[in-house]
Amino acid sequence: MLQHNFLTYSGKIIISIILEIVYFPIWWYSVGLYRLLKNTANIFRNQEKSLGFLVWAKNILVPMYGQTDWAGRLISFLVRLVQVIGRGFVLTIWLIICLAIIIFWLALPPFLLLALIFQVLR
Repeated sequence: MLQHNFLTYSGKIIISIILEIVYFPIWWYSVGLYRLLKNTANIFRNQEKSLGFLVWAKNILVPMYGQTDWAGRLISFLVRLVQVIGRGFVLTIWLIICLAIIIFWLALPPFLLLALIFQVLR
């Protein structure tokens, strides 16, 4: 006698689909959010490294090319100050982008659920 037929497989498939739908929000706000946070932190860290912001900030008072006279120190400080401000601005933009991605990730399922409810009730 056949132990597996269309009805048993379709029942298993339907149960699997229901479990996937129920598990999706749990995954989205736990494992998925953790992975997103980890990846956006890596993106931000890599952008900071490519900009060299911390290197410029640490060496803001170190004279460039070893010129220790007051004019060399002043010019070096001003050049590095401009660099730190510019690179800090770019890094701030990257921080805003990373935070926007995280907020979008958190807001997407409720927004889609509200849109679905609005379409059904309309």
